[in-house]
Amino acid sequence: MGFASDWLEKRAVFPEFINEAPHANTGIIVIVPAYNELGIEVMLDSLLLCDKPQCEVDVIIVVNAPSDACAEIISNNEDCVKNIEGWKKRNHDCFFRLFSFNIQKPDFRDWGVGLARKTGMDEAVRRFNQIGRPDGVIVNLDADCLVAKNYFVSINNELLINSQRSACSIYFEHQKGNDDRLDEFITWYELHLRFFLQGIKFAGFPFAFHTVGSSIAVKAISYIKAGGMNRRQAGEDFYFIQKLVPAGGYFALNTTVVYPSARVSSRVPFGTGATISRLNAEKSPELLSYNVQAFIDLHYLFSSIESFFTSDDHEIESGYSRLPDGLRSFIDIDDWKEKIAELKGNTSGLQSFRKRFFGWFNMFKIVKYLNLVHQNTFNKVNITKSAGELLKVLGSNFQSDDPEKLLTFYRALEKNS
Repeated sequence: MGFASDWLEKRAVFPEFINEAPHANTGIIVIVPAYNELGIEVMLDSLLLCDKPQCEVDVIIVVNAPSDACAEIISNNEDCVKNIEGWKKRNHDCFFRLFSFNIQKPDFRDWGVGLARKTGMDEAVRRFNQIGRPDGVIVNLDADCLVAKNYFVSINNELLINSQRSACSIYFEHQKGNDDRLDEFITWYELHLRFFLQGIKFAGFPFAFHTVGSSIAVKAISYIKAGGMNRRQAGEDFYFIQKLVPAGGYFALNTTVVYPSARVSSRVPFGTGATISRLNAEKSPELLSYNVQAFIDLHYLFSSIESFFTSDDHEIESGYSRLPDGLRSFIDIDDWKEKIAELKGNTSGLQSFRKRFFGWFNMFKIVKYLNLVHQNTFNKVNITKSAGELLKVLGSNFQSDDPEKLLTFYRALEKNS
């Protein structure tokens, strides 16, 4: 019995799709959900241009459609499969093995990108299980992405062969096209993502990573320990990463690049495509982001953790009264006293107290806090202004009101960190 046999029997949704046995040296398997994708050859061409890593590589494309998909989408999916097979014949000597399967109108009401990713990732686990590779890497990519030439080599060198690492968020930069308006919108949106990341890093949150579905890689054994991918129709990447990061060994892989598309999309209610679509529909578009003060208040909270650990009951209550207004509107005083007492009662030292504290005030709680305080305490701010204000707080001398220049600077902050 392999390392994942029991898990697959209990948790995999579908039986085995691929009959061809994996190569004994398979170390990386890329999973690509494809829904209504007619130009998937562009992504495959990008993978073909990559340098071959030391291990063998599989690419698995999960062509899928929800139960209510229209006839046009079903037809496009069938054409997508034909395009994949045609590409495969034309590139029969490529260094990776390419597989695809078409799941048309399955009997699942919750079918969407989460279940599509899970289907492919479970199949990857099944293949690694056959060759006894619990350290095999499962990589998520999207059908409209491009990748840098060293994509596979970096994943091999930084994740696969490093036993101390379990999973990662891969550095990304959104593609630009021929539409100046859409290019401006994706600049705003990517700047917002990077501003948010730097904001929670400044606040002192120890698990600050991007949660972009097309830029996640995880070892098979870590995937199993996290319970596998969820079936969410949107936000599946965010929820999955929140299970991976606290387990340890998670890192930012910044030596290669994934280039996601910036296309308009209504496939999911939020995220890149939905944001670009909303901005494109507005007459006077503006992307509002978080108020920097919300991160400053979080910084106050997180930098006070040691004092919470050493405080008695009276000091805990008085410490609550000194919290910024937004945090006090988010956390009730009775909940505060009960939670801090509970954390102290279950820890013997500051380090374990900190770990439990961030197990409570995790990324889910941070997002809920930000949503609430921007309803009752702060006004949201234009992303260009917010990004500039945060740089001042970080002590940077760089200032600009040009979102493109700000984005370039924020990208450098990440790549050099």
